[in-house]
Amino acid sequence: MNLDYATLELLRQSHPAWKLLRSDHASLIASFLNRVYLLPNLRVMAQEDLVEALKDELFVLRERLGDNAFPKAPLEYLNDWAANDKGWLRKFYRHGSDEPNFDLTPPAEKAIAWLGTLTERSFVGTESRLLTLFELLKQMSEGSETDPQTRITELQKRRDDIDREIVRVLAGDIPLLDTTALKERFQQFIQLARELLSDFREVEQNFRGLDRRVRERIALWDGGKGALLEEIMGERDLIADSDQGRSFRAFWDFLMSSRRQEELSSLLERVLALPPVAELKPDSRTRRLHYDWLEAGEHTQRTVAQLSQQLRRFLDDQAWLENRRIMDILHGIEAKALAVRECPPLGELTTLEETAADIELPLERPLHTPTIKGVLTNEVLEAGDGDLNAEALYGQIVIDTAQLARHIRHALQDRSQVTLRELCQLAPLKNGLSELVAYLHLSSSDFKAVVDEHTSDVIVWQGVGPDGREQMKQATLPRVIFVR
Repeated sequence: MNLDYATLELLRQSHPAWKLLRSDHASLIASFLNRVYLLPNLRVMAQEDLVEALKDELFVLRERLGDNAFPKAPLEYLNDWAANDKGWLRKFYRHGSDEPNFDLTPPAEKAIAWLGTLTERSFVGTESRLLTLFELLKQMSEGSETDPQTRITELQKRRDDIDREIVRVLAGDIPLLDTTALKERFQQFIQLARELLSDFREVEQNFRGLDRRVRERIALWDGGKGALLEEIMGERDLIADSDQGRSFRAFWDFLMSSRRQEELSSLLERVLALPPVAELKPDSRTRRLHYDWLEAGEHTQRTVAQLSQQLRRFLDDQAWLENRRIMDILHGIEAKALAVRECPPLGELTTLEETAADIELPLERPLHTPTIKGVLTNEVLEAGDGDLNAEALYGQIVIDTAQLARHIRHALQDRSQVTLRELCQLAPLKNGLSELVAYLHLSSSDFKAVVDEHTSDVIVWQGVGPDGREQMKQATLPRVIFVR
């Protein structure tokens, strides 16, 4: 890319990543999106959950910076970040749902990733990257060699090196990587893994752009079906057979192998157990990096499936529209309407009879209902007894279900599931059985929950007995598991 003045000026004015870095709220946007999307590797968040997370973020910032900091409501900020002139979030609706969802866009992820490179690193490793470059050059050189003898010579040389290494190992000379080399290679592995997840969003956006163009062409197409299908499938094959498409297909086939998944899991467990790697305190999600790759690749595959579904719907619509008799009748009506447009005939042009008889039976009519007149009594009002105990009117308990829902969401941020008993241990019940019933109501309405009928949990709380003294109470119920 030629970074001349005109190109950079155009990027400064139009590219969403540059706009994010120039924004007055760049620190808020980058830190918040990094915390809710990139660190937990979430692809899509519902509007309600994202608003709740931003509300907590703004509350903390206003406590530190003052009440005038970030005056707008959380939803206004999210809609502003998802606007066409910003393009940092993608707002969309899932099929069959009327709740908005938000996803991070590739330009915003690039800007956040670049900000991460500005921090000072503990050390800059060069050996592992040099070895990687050397290995890539060898692969390109050997992979493009057409002379069989040269290939055989190179393979024999590699075999001799392996034989010599086997002899050294059998003799007790086992070369090991030192602590610095292990840390350097692990940091390079983490960097490449994160870049791979970032690339998935860009691949998915390319397929989504193709899907949008296909929908626009189908909506505006007035030619033959064959010509449209040829054009659409030609562009579909162009992306699938491009360098990016072939690379993604090869990656997906490699990762879908169960043997490869087991091998990746085993290697990750062994590497993370090494003392030099453990000193770096890697993120707990590192153990399931390959599952994050699978989830990101599944989103891309789902976009391709939507494209295929749109093509099938077009074929069904075209098959119905190709009924010759209906089309002839419609064209005839249009021709006659155009013929009489300038000089419409006098009188009635056409008549349309009723399609059904209007029958009204006498017994279906409502009968007369006399008006009820109230009778007023002239009684003298007397003063009531003022010694009544009104404490019962003010002794009602109101359960804050929104606070309970936030507690459940916070508990599910760092784990995939949590039981009702664990929730009550993290935040003991303050209102006793009423609060416990509110948790059960949330498990069946607002959250996805599983009930294990074969396992029972005992939930204990501190309450007030009949004599007014505090005592411990408990409830035994089947295990309720909230799932993220």
